Amino acid sequence: MDEHQTHVKLSEEKLIPKSDILSLLRTYNCYHEGKNFQLRTREEDDELILEGLLNIYWGLRRPIRLQMHDDNERFRLNRNDRSSLSKPLSEESNNNSVGSETGPPGDDLGGSEEEDSPQLLRTRSDASFMRVQRRSNTRTAKDLHRLRTHRFSINGHFYNHKTSVFTPAYGSVTNVRVNSSMTTIQVLNLLLHKFRVENKAEEFVLYMVHESGERTRLRDGEYPLVARVLYGPCEKISKILITEADLGEEVTYDVAQYIKFEIPVLDSFVEKLKEEEEREINKLTKKYSALKSMIQHQLEGKTHTSDRA
Repeated sequence: MDEHQTHVKLSEEKLIPKSDILSLLRTYNCYHEGKNFQLRTREEDDELILEGLLNIYWGLRRPIRLQMHDDNERFRLNRNDRSSLSKPLSEESNNNSVGSETGPPGDDLGGSEEEDSPQLLRTRSDASFMRVQRRSNTRTAKDLHRLRTHRFSINGHFYNHKTSVFTPAYGSVTNVRVNSSMTTIQVLNLLLHKFRVENKAEEFVLYMVHESGERTRLRDGEYPLVARVLYGPCEKISKILITEADLGEEVTYDVAQYIKFEIPVLDSFVEKLKEEEEREINKLTKKYSALKSMIQHQLEGKTHTSDRA
């Protein structure tokens, strides 16, 4: 039997039994019951494929740059949205959640499904250059495609000359629609494309960050959605974080146990380790001196014996 029929890939080297994934998936979907984050399954070439929304938290320390131009389309807004044109985009809500392009702060994305956003504000270099048309009551297939491929904002930031370079609020969350056959680098590319980020995907990495402080990097060949199901649905226990490739660092479980302690407590640990180290050094020194003395006595005894002979 083909391995794809009985296993699901976590990476190119690691396989997980299909039965285990389906069991974990039931728990995952039960946790997200009634929400947009339930995952769907399908079979493709006898391979089990999971698909749905994946939450990713921003953990960047340095600024990123948004692309200046969006695709050259005519933009459609309803009558209520026209009032938003009078407000500069740089003055939008600075809410820590990652927002879609529409409406008031309460409508920020914040982990909800992106396709739920109704009218979508799109920008080039400035909202004042937008061409506005009245939205018709019916949506064509092309309109729906535009809704799915529109430009989203990050914390209210679209491209303009004031906010094109900025750092997303640390810990703010967004999501992308992925499937279990998409690798880490593909998920990164999708995330950056969604927000029209100019930086390259190679500049960033994804980590699975645990409540304990443990941080495990998702390698380029791993499948983040499978990892998400494997680690469970609760993001208070573990979540996926995007960071700069040169600033991120893995933290093992053993090291993570010490991260939670305050500095004075850690200092006391260090002092105890130094004391223990000093005792070990003294033991070894005494043992070395005793062996050295014994060897010298043996050599002296042999010398006296040879002299008498």
